[in-house]
Amino acid sequence: MKILSWNVNGVRAAHGKGLMDYLQTVKADVFCIQETKAHPDQLSEEIHSPSGYQSWWNSAEKKGYSGTAFWSKRTPDEVRTLGIDEFDSEGRMQIIHFGNLVILNGYFPNSQAEGARLDYKLGFNHAVKKEGDALAAEGKMVIITGDYNVSHKPIDLARPKENENNPGYLPEERAWMDSFIDNGWTDTFRMFEKGPNHYTWWSYRAGARARNIGWRLDYFCVNDAAANQVQKSLIHPEITGSDHCPIEMEFMV
Repeated sequence: MKILSWNVNGVRAAHGKGLMDYLQTVKADVFCIQETKAHPDQLSEEIHSPSGYQSWWNSAEKKGYSGTAFWSKRTPDEVRTLGIDEFDSEGRMQIIHFGNLVILNGYFPNSQAEGARLDYKLGFNHAVKKEGDALAAEGKMVIITGDYNVSHKPIDLARPKENENNPGYLPEERAWMDSFIDNGWTDTFRMFEKGPNHYTWWSYRAGARARNIGWRLDYFCVNDAAANQVQKSLIHPEITGSDHCPIEMEFMV
């Protein structure tokens, strides 16, 4: 199964930059997106029902903000949310069941300047891990993908020293990611690539993308028991249309 994930930074804006052409070209079985910034009634039929796909949308109550969605060639057995109002109201998570495989498509909160939303973010992170752990305990193969809004290690951003007190690299965020990876979860990109200079987000300012001054914020993580099913985990920095780039994983089911 080929799975794509991309923070599109507004699905309508990304549509104008070739998103739907990319969907058809890449031929993903499941294509997850985050930060949709749209309600379904604001979207065209081409976005709702592209050739060969169905779509499911989880929008924030606030228009033009947050939100998750995915396209799939196959109809899931079930699609649900975390069931926690403070996170569901922002459209933060879709839990997608395909038999014994469960994909969690998440838009993790930004901790914001001076950690203004750090507690909210850590609450979300803990809820996601609790959900993932429960599914893994049931014997499910679990994939947690999306924009985690954290760079885990110094290797995961271009300028770690300068960003130690900035959102996305706060000590508390990195500590949670340490705990997550050390307690049952595998960062699939690092199964295949150990080196530096691999990023998924770049500021629009100061030519950061052209100079590859970036951060790795987007992940495919799987429960450790499912790690041997991962055949490929890639970043596609050559694909533009958002300040993030798509990530891809091939998973044997």
